Amino acid sequence: MKADTTGQITDINVTPLVDVCLVLVIIFMVLAPFAMQAGIEIASTKMGAAKAETSLKENVSVLLDAKGIIKVNGKTVGWPELGQAITRALGTSRDKLVSLNASPDATVGQVVEILDTSKQSGAKRLAVLNP
Repeated sequence: MKADTTGQITDINVTPLVDVCLVLVIIFMVLAPFAMQAGIEIASTKMGAAKAETSLKENVSVLLDAKGIIKVNGKTVGWPELGQAITRALGTSRDKLVSLNASPDATVGQVVEILDTSKQSGAKRLAVLNP
């Protein structure tokens, strides 16, 4: 410690600053795994994968065309009624699987909204099919 001519200590004490920084590092290390768990898990088809034939009665099929028109198991549905239509279709589904076939011209926001609505309506598994 260095004192000036009046006897006052003029050095900066960095110990409290180091303590605060270490506490913040520990807090971030503890909270980091929780920040990584958000998201929607989907199964996507791959090129050359075997094509399975499944009945529409077993799984829910959602079709989104380029104009934004949605069909749930072949029936045209509006955006406000999408959740109810998927819930009704999932009632007869054995696997609770919703497969989405979206047009390449559809926006990402529309696709994510359909996937999110499907999950909220009770879908256990989601699949995005290539057109």
